[in-house]
Amino acid sequence: MHNPEFRTGTTGPEVPTGGRATLWVGWLLFAGAMMTLVGVFHAIAGVVALVRRDYFVVGPDGLVVQVGYTSWGWVHLILGVITLLAGIGVIRGMRWAQITGIVLAGLGALLNFAFLPAYPVWTTVMIALDVLVIYALAVHGDEVKALR
Repeated sequence: MHNPEFRTGTTGPEVPTGGRATLWVGWLLFAGAMMTLVGVFHAIAGVVALVRRDYFVVGPDGLVVQVGYTSWGWVHLILGVITLLAGIGVIRGMRWAQITGIVLAGLGALLNFAFLPAYPVWTTVMIALDVLVIYALAVHGDEVKALR
């Protein structure tokens, strides 16, 4: 059964044409949701670093970048709040949030890489989520606007 409103791509599933939302909108909503979740996770990690320094596997001298957990705590907390707000913007289809999200996910991956010895499993998961967010925003960033 052929629907003229859809075209079949050679590299992917059927997608609607004419400026409508494609099937990739789900990736963008996923990216926005992950950004809000990653933002909350960064904020939690920041609060933990500020309040309970003995929680981490290694001391500050064992980190890739040797700074105190107080500094790491503030960086995680601030980055987390900004990422949370940008994630909400991505869900709403804001262009500034898409660009900010790509930059913040890249910074978040670097930040987590430097934090890797302190909490290896957690930071590895966070880096993977950052990479997924970058992919979704970079490849299909404008498609959420079609939902409005």
